[in-house]
Amino acid sequence: MLQRIQTIYLLVAAGISGGLIFVFNLWTNAEGVKVFAQDETLYFSLFMGSVALSLISIFRYKDRKSQFVLGRLNIILNFILLGLFVYRSLSLSGETEVSEKGIGILLPILSIVFLVLANKAIKKDEDLVKSVDRLR
Repeated sequence: MLQRIQTIYLLVAAGISGGLIFVFNLWTNAEGVKVFAQDETLYFSLFMGSVALSLISIFRYKDRKSQFVLGRLNIILNFILLGLFVYRSLSLSGETEVSEKGIGILLPILSIVFLVLANKAIKKDEDLVKSVDRLR
């Protein structure tokens, strides 16, 4: 059923990964130009992959196990994205390329929080179905 709480969590995670990347910049380079996720192909494709996994996971509501696995894959994808941001911000020294970090670097953390909440609700539903099957 689509009217479960994990659907809301997955929609929020998709909204964060797909919508807020156009609002918040990732960083400001040395020339003062704000860099958004759509300016960098790798980051943009990882964010869109996260959106796709969230939306696919929403419509896999009949198969909770695959929905749970897709949620975990999405969490791993967001950790990879976060790791790339941390690597980029820490490996560059001084004013070479990244001058000021933007709030967009924190978007994978928000997405991970909502994905964990969704997976927790999916697990709760799966446990409920197993307990009802035990009574039959």
